[in-house]
Amino acid sequence: MKLNDMTVTELRRLRGKVDAELKRRDDVARKEVLKQVKKIAADHGVSLSDVLAEAKPARAARKTTTRKSATKGKRVPVKYRNPADSSQGWTGRGRKPRWVEEWLAGGKSLDDLLVSQ
Repeated sequence: MKLNDMTVTELRRLRGKVDAELKRRDDVARKEVLKQVKKIAADHGVSLSDVLAEAKPARAARKTTTRKSATKGKRVPVKYRNPADSSQGWTGRGRKPRWVEEWLAGGKSLDDLLVSQ
């Protein structure tokens, strides 16, 4: 059977048949396992319901949620302003801009750059 020679319709039909056969085989396997478990339980003198009652339930998968930052989407106000160029500001978060580094390297205080609220 060459899949390359088949039309899309034929491939979909084949996929449906394959899915149905896989489901059927899974059902048969599940029933066989259940039959074996019942036999083992009976051989040991216990009922299947007793065995299942003792079995620990599988832990449900935890639903993880991502926490949203309290500041996400909000603009943080500028805390420091460059006196040489008032268009340059810094919120005080993250890496210091070059102009702040130069200011501090000149021996000046960061407090001198604070924006008056």
